[in-house]
Amino acid sequence: MTTIMRLNSGRRMSQAVIHNGTIYLAGQVGAPGECAANQTQAILAKIDALLEQSGSEKSHVLSATIWLADMADFEEMNAVWDNWIDREAPPARATGQSRLAGPDYRVEIIVVAAVK
Repeated sequence: MTTIMRLNSGRRMSQAVIHNGTIYLAGQVGAPGECAANQTQAILAKIDALLEQSGSEKSHVLSATIWLADMADFEEMNAVWDNWIDREAPPARATGQSRLAGPDYRVEIIVVAAVK
């Protein structure tokens, strides 16, 4: 029997689920109404904290899915992402445009990582 650990669980979801050495993070968002760069920076800080709480770090990120409310924010988001990501261990990544949970959200990032 394998163990499943859930972190920061609420009624609707957990912020992280760990199973068989893999960490699945819920989609992370920044403060509504902020620019894409500020939202991305806040999101990546949340991801760092969740990875640390899960026994990992950004060098162990396997994949990232990034949703932008408007692809016009792609370069602004990437400027922050490029300063954050471990250049020696970049993850697989996809970026797309999608309507997010509310009109003031510009960026949402979902990460899958390996336990360190």
